[in-house]
Amino acid sequence: MFDLVADVEKYPEFVPLCESLRVRRRSASGEGVETLVADMSVGYRAIKETFATRVMLDKARLRIDVEYIDGPFRFLENRWRFIEARNGGCDVDFHIAYEFRNRALGMLMGAMFDRAFRMFTNAFEERAKRVYASPEA
Repeated sequence: MFDLVADVEKYPEFVPLCESLRVRRRSASGEGVETLVADMSVGYRAIKETFATRVMLDKARLRIDVEYIDGPFRFLENRWRFIEARNGGCDVDFHIAYEFRNRALGMLMGAMFDRAFRMFTNAFEERAKRVYASPEA
């Protein structure tokens, strides 16, 4: 599941509201952490916004941390933790918090974003079923 979530370039294929995602820069630390700076464009009907984030992919610790850089938010943070499950599967702990910079935009888009973020779980579960399904299933 870590690899599925870390493959951010594929998000426009299945993540709700994600219209495009462009990785501006990629670097690796000596500790095995890969860092991406990416622009994500989201939209719903006539409303379109783009924001930049720094994504730290720590495969050894099964963690993904996202820091907000720029865009329509006052703040945006999310983190993923992947925990091996007893049945051989994976439990995923996902946290997201955000606030729009502009109060009117927040009122207009806030409820839509809340619904979309709740749909993230289903989107990633469905993606995992497609990516990891065995051919015999």
